[in-house]
Parts: sequence; structure tokens; C-alpha cells
Amino acid sequence: MDELKGVYKVRDLNLAEEGFKQIRWAESRMPVLMALREKYSKTKPFKGFRIAGCLHVTKETAVLIKTFVECGAEVSWSGCNPLSTQDTIAAALAKQGISIFAWNGMSVDEFYWAIEQTLHIKPNLTLDDGADLIFTIHSKHPELIPDIIGGTEETTTGVKRLRAMAEAGALKYPIIAVNDAETKWDFDNVYGTGQSTLDGILRATSVLIAGKTVVVAGYGHCGKGVAMRARGLGANVIVTEVRPIAALKAVLDGFTVMPMKEAAKIGDIFITATGVKDVITEEHFKVMKDGAIVCNTGHYDVEINLVQLKKMAKSIKEIRNHVEEYLLKDGRRIFVLAKGRLVNLVAAEGHPSEVMDMSFANQFMAQLRLVEMFKKGKKLEPKVYDIPPEQDEEIAELKLKTMGIKIDKLTKEQKAYIKDYSAGT
Repeated sequence: MDELKGVYKVRDLNLAEEGFKQIRWAESRMPVLMALREKYSKTKPFKGFRIAGCLHVTKETAVLIKTFVECGAEVSWSGCNPLSTQDTIAAALAKQGISIFAWNGMSVDEFYWAIEQTLHIKPNLTLDDGADLIFTIHSKHPELIPDIIGGTEETTTGVKRLRAMAEAGALKYPIIAVNDAETKWDFDNVYGTGQSTLDGILRATSVLIAGKTVVVAGYGHCGKGVAMRARGLGANVIVTEVRPIAALKAVLDGFTVMPMKEAAKIGDIFITATGVKDVITEEHFKVMKDGAIVCNTGHYDVEINLVQLKKMAKSIKEIRNHVEEYLLKDGRRIFVLAKGRLVNLVAAEGHPSEVMDMSFANQFMAQLRLVEMFKKGKKLEPKVYDIPPEQDEEIAELKLKTMGIKIDKLTKEQKAYIKDYSAGT
């Protein structure tokens, strides 16, 4: 482990050169964020502001961090999952003088220690994925809150957690819900999670997806993307849900819908995408086929009850990278991927750079909004705020432009017609 106390702690600085290559590749696939970097690096609107970040340390995140730094910010970073950090990227960031505390394979204690280290800069802004950083500040370092002008949250699980905090009156500074931007959830969550989850399963197992019965738990944006991609690879897809409307959507999209206790009997591969604990439990493990593969693509490792599975097992052993075989007392084998954590980030590289381009452009613009409002003397109440629709449209337009795609525009007459409530048949 390489460490410079108070500045960085990473696995191995010698991995930096490979990290630089990966970051350069990501930069070539993220034209929107690079355009924002080019525009704002000239004026450096973040000069004098300190950002503490807690988000998966990937090549795409490195592009975002470098953009903040080149636009004037001081940054300190930690990973938001013990197994998702790419050690090559962490090493490259440390080599470039960026404060970072992240390595793959952290214990839970080390994970929270790393978050604490990022707070040494006394941040004015926070950037979170899962709200662990925000919650740490609120529960352990409330003295920092008066100097924090706001923060952003990247993922569905974190937004739900923060909205609950706000409703309970426990949230003490404003948060912009980047996850709820249409150019985030309808792309990152659907197309990013869909592709990267199947990528993680394939890298970990190399199994044939075609002909398998794949059970997707949850038909939100992430589950929808996973189901769509699994079907595209030739799987028979079953969806399990607790929400009637989501279940109905899955049915009308052509998927089979049934309770998990029924799906557990016939599934070959199980993927949880709900953000809720105990989606797959002992009652389901008891009826699964010999050789069933179980994994999770939700933010936390609570969707699959591994404590119960461990009690049912005669032995547990790793038989491939990120694949553990649970040999049950009745002789059946259940294979758990990525220790029940995010399979797309543990066993693969996370979402493709092209889709993270929009998500992280939203992060940059949301943080910039907080800074610009502060400079104008405007202060937001401690609530969870949505991304402005005009920002969504701007980012989508930029993305289309970089793809060489043109679209129509409304004429003056069409705009007038839309607003003319007297127009009838």
C-alpha cells in the first residue's frame, strides 16, 4: 500500500502508467464533459472552492475529477464502494497530485476511514454516490456543515436516502439530485446498467446467456435496462416486482412476471436491482437449481441475504475471480458473484464512458450552479432539488452534436400553437 499521510492512500503507485492510458481512453469517449472542461478551464469558476467526493474510482470518474481541478477546484476523493475502485486509476490520480483515498478490497472500516480523510480539506461542496459522505458529515462532523454550500447525489439509492432525511428534517444543507435528471436516469440507469451488468456477469463467469432463464428483481430504470440486454443476448427473462405499475410495464414490454418464490425454482441467473434489502433470502435459496448464479447490481450489498446463505452452506470457496461457490448441505451449488456487491463495477469496469459522459456533465453543471448561486449571495434551503429542465436539454443537445446528429426545431407558429388554449378541432 502506498500512502502520503493526509494526501493519498492507494494500492500501488506503480500502476499509474496503466491508469493514465485508461483515463486518456475515457477522455476520448466523453466529448460533452471535455467540452465543459475546455470552456470553464479558462475562467476557473471553482477557484477557491473545495470539493469532497465519494464516488466509484473509475476512468470516467477520473475525467470528472480532472475537469474540476482544471476549472480551479481543490478536490479530495474516496470510493463509494469497497470493491469498485480501479487501482490503476487511483494510482494515476495520486501521481497527478490529487488527494485520493481508495483501493480495491477495502474493509468496511477502511471504507469509512477513507471518507473521513477526504474531510480534512473542510469542503465547501460534496459529491456523493449513495449518500455515505453526506451522512458521515451529518452524523460525525456537523461542525463542517456551516461552510458547505451544497452537494450533489449520483444514484437512486442515495436520492431516496436523502429525500427521507429531508422529510424528517434531518438534512442540513441542499442537495441536487443528479440521478433524477432525465439525461442521467434514462440513459445511465437504463443503458449503462443494462450493458455493464451483463458485462460483469460475462467477465466473471463466461457462461452462455442465450437459452438461460434470467430473473431480474426490480423493474425500475436499472432493472429495465438489465432485462432488455439479457433478452438481447437470447435469455428468457422473468421479472419480479412489488409495484403493480412497474410489473404491468414489464408485462407489456413482453417479459414474464411472477413472485420471486416462483421464479427461484426455474431461474438460472438471478440479478437484483431494487435498492431494497432481502430480495433473495433463505426461502429462495432452498428451491434454486443446482448451479444457479446470483448477483446484484444495486448500490448496497443487502439485496441478497448472504448471511442466511452462509448458514445453509457446507463450504464456501472462490473458484474464479469474483465467483464464490456455496456448496449447500444437500449437495446443490449456488454461485455468488462479486460478494453480492455491484457486479458491473466489481467484475467489470462499470458503465461505458459514453453514457457516463452525460451523467458527469450533469454533476459538473450542478456543482457549478451551486457555486454561481453562492457567488450571487443566493442560498438554497436544505432540501433535495431536481436538475433544471433546461440543463437536461442543454446536455442532450450537446451529446447529439458530438454524435453528429441533427434534429428539428419548433417554428414560431408551432410554439404559438402549443400555448394557444383556444385552438380546437
